[in-house]
Amino acid sequence: MKFRGRAWLFGDDVSTDLIFPGRYVHLLSNIPELVKHTLEDARADYASGVKPGDFVVAGKNFGMGSSREQAATIIKQSGACTVIAKSFARIFFRNSINNGLPLVEVDTSGIEEQDELELDLNAGVLKNLTRGFERRFAPLPPIMTEILNDGGLVPHIKKHGDFHL
Repeated sequence: MKFRGRAWLFGDDVSTDLIFPGRYVHLLSNIPELVKHTLEDARADYASGVKPGDFVVAGKNFGMGSSREQAATIIKQSGACTVIAKSFARIFFRNSINNGLPLVEVDTSGIEEQDELELDLNAGVLKNLTRGFERRFAPLPPIMTEILNDGGLVPHIKKHGDFHL
């Protein structure tokens, strides 16, 4: 899987409450409407400015807090191809894979707002085309890559059955 897009910068400790503000819980049955509020408490311009293929780039502990599965869903539906961060809250990490949103743990220092990035998920390489550097990271385990390629855990199970895991 290869991706290319612009960086949208966020800091450390971005919680699921910042990704999916609780005041919009009434929109759970209307994901397209909920997507309009993605990350608005962290950055008001994100939902209206993100383009398909862009990257959410953050520091440490991205996705901390509650286990709101919809946090991963709305980032993916907003157009972001992946989230790149120094580290992730574990439950958010797994929720993201299960919902078809790739995540990459890598040193994000040196990436600036709107830098053009290129990511090769299978090779484990992130290139900053604007600043001229690259970072290597451990590729995801093959089963996680299969789940992502199938669009998430539910499509993966529908395709392969539950004994394939």
